[in-house]
Amino acid sequence: MAKSFLRSILFVFLILGLVSQVCTAQDKDPVSFKIEAKKVSATEYDIVFNAAIDEGWHVYSIVPADGGPNPTTITVNKSADYDLVGKVKESKPIEEMDKVFDMKVQYFKHKATFTQRIKVKTDKTFKVSGKYEYQTCTDEKCMFPPAKKFSLTIEQLAVSVKPLADSSKKLAVNSKQDTAYTVQDTSKKIATAQSTNQPIDQSTNSSTDTPWWMIFLKGIGFGLAALITPCVFPMIPMNVSFFLKRNKKRSGAIKEALFFMLSIIVIYTALGLLITAVFGETALNAIASSASFNIFFFIMLIIFGISFLGAFEIVLPNSWLNKMDAQSDRGGFLGIFFMATTLSLVSFSCTGIFIGNLIPLVSNSPTGPFFGFLGFGLGFALPFGLFAIVPSWLNSMPKSGGWLNTVKVTLGLLELALALKFASNADLVYDMHILTREVFLTLWIVLFAITGIYLMGWFKLSHDTPAPFITIPRLFFAIFAFAFTVYMIPGLWGAPLKLLSGVIPPSTYAEWKPQTATVVQSGNQNSSALATKMIDGPDGLKVFHNDYESALAYSKEVHKPLMIDFTGHACANCRKMEDNVWVEPEIKNILANDVVIVSLFVDDRKELAKTEQKEVDWSGDKVTLETEGMKWGFMQLSKYKISSQPYYVIVNDDESLLSNNGIGYDTGKDLPVFKTWLTTAIAKYKEKHP
Repeated sequence: MAKSFLRSILFVFLILGLVSQVCTAQDKDPVSFKIEAKKVSATEYDIVFNAAIDEGWHVYSIVPADGGPNPTTITVNKSADYDLVGKVKESKPIEEMDKVFDMKVQYFKHKATFTQRIKVKTDKTFKVSGKYEYQTCTDEKCMFPPAKKFSLTIEQLAVSVKPLADSSKKLAVNSKQDTAYTVQDTSKKIATAQSTNQPIDQSTNSSTDTPWWMIFLKGIGFGLAALITPCVFPMIPMNVSFFLKRNKKRSGAIKEALFFMLSIIVIYTALGLLITAVFGETALNAIASSASFNIFFFIMLIIFGISFLGAFEIVLPNSWLNKMDAQSDRGGFLGIFFMATTLSLVSFSCTGIFIGNLIPLVSNSPTGPFFGFLGFGLGFALPFGLFAIVPSWLNSMPKSGGWLNTVKVTLGLLELALALKFASNADLVYDMHILTREVFLTLWIVLFAITGIYLMGWFKLSHDTPAPFITIPRLFFAIFAFAFTVYMIPGLWGAPLKLLSGVIPPSTYAEWKPQTATVVQSGNQNSSALATKMIDGPDGLKVFHNDYESALAYSKEVHKPLMIDFTGHACANCRKMEDNVWVEPEIKNILANDVVIVSLFVDDRKELAKTEQKEVDWSGDKVTLETEGMKWGFMQLSKYKISSQPYYVIVNDDESLLSNNGIGYDTGKDLPVFKTWLTTAIAKYKEKHP
């Protein structure tokens, strides 16, 4: 019974180790930019964008996140007066799970710094121009301010900027006031230049990064999981017995075992520091987001998975092992250190799989590899010290046997499933539509079904030994595998699978759209040419897409109020409203039959025709509406005095509001509130159109 219980605990650590892998009213832009030029050498300047972010809001990194928020974009125009040196760099962002987008994102709180270096090719005064754009969110709302242009005039001996329309002599200005700048006319040009040539503050609020102790615990989980493998598990009693037998006094055995344990921790911690040194602190973030790194991990995990299934063994060169083994024959603590090194090398064929999975999980922080591998070394080394202190515990350890190969094969199948996640990340980046939602789910369904069948003992592999019965832990893990398989099957036909949100490809990345979800909408829609402009929206509802004029004309034609849905492609709470509120039968019936819906995407990048582009006053800024998204964002702000999404309004034929105000995510997610808001507006429309 004790052995079965211990195996259950070990299995739990195994699974834990593998698994640890908008919007309400806001008129004022919560982000302000101060743009400066910093002279870094005789011929080079840094164009520095310092963002000040209001409390509770955050701005996203320049690194795109597939299916996530819009990244900040900084564009410095090319010029004959200078060359761009490299790409835009940013201060260190925070990376953590964002509950709005339900995925890991990189963002900034309080402040952010973006820098573009230029190399000057003239000795005269020159201008640097361009534009910047960003999305800003809180935990429940998002805003998509329009792209803002900037212009800096730089003299070779002095740098000073101020608004063109402002005659006051300021060194730098808030970009909300204006976005065009010129040189300050002052007699203290050299002093001004020196005052701007200060180091850029690259600090961020690291307290909101993934806490070091969470990374540390992840490492411990992986280290403990690595113990339950055929390469490592039998080594525990062997090494502990070695220290106990060669020391007459138990205190000596404990001392040597603890040093052996410490040596293992030092070895793996050094590996974490080596990874940081090789990749660099900032480049580590690319491991989790770069398509090339995702492809690399996909290939690596496929190789490890096939190896764990028994196709071949992954071992390090024998020359390394022989040299370490020879060194371990030395006496004293130096010999013990080389014993630990030999164990680490010999067990690589089993521990490599966990190390490979650990790297992406610790890459979100400069200190992540240190704490992650420190935890891994501690978890991996812990039994060698504990069993030396309490040798009687060795008697309760499960004996090595066929169950270890069962663990190894199960790990191999889970590795194949995990490898598909990395492949899916790369597929989404390149938009290849190879691992679509259906293909991904089909492969996972097959893999987890095979896992359940294997755990039940219904087939064996070449290295398996006969098992007279199925143990309780093995049965429970088989039940979990089968239950998970059954849960995923409806996803092939469009089920949302909310438990796997952010893991499997999004529903928009599917080959097939469920026709059964489309509501039969009443009225004479099909008799109108305007009806052909509608497309399938959320859950099959027919909606107009960025076509306000047609939607308004159609609503008049069919005598229904128009519901305007101000939304965004990168608005996670917009999707939550559609997936959790719009789909409710009583709500969906109203949306399908009692209103006409037009969805206006305020972050749409489609360029407007030149004849449609115009300059407007956007919260005090002169902004040119260049894209569809800017057009709808300005419409929302100017008409309804709000600029956050999602936001819904219902209007009459003359575009007047049918309710006192619109409704956003904060109150709209409450189903009775949203229903009351809908029915009240529809009733008012019917009163006006008896």
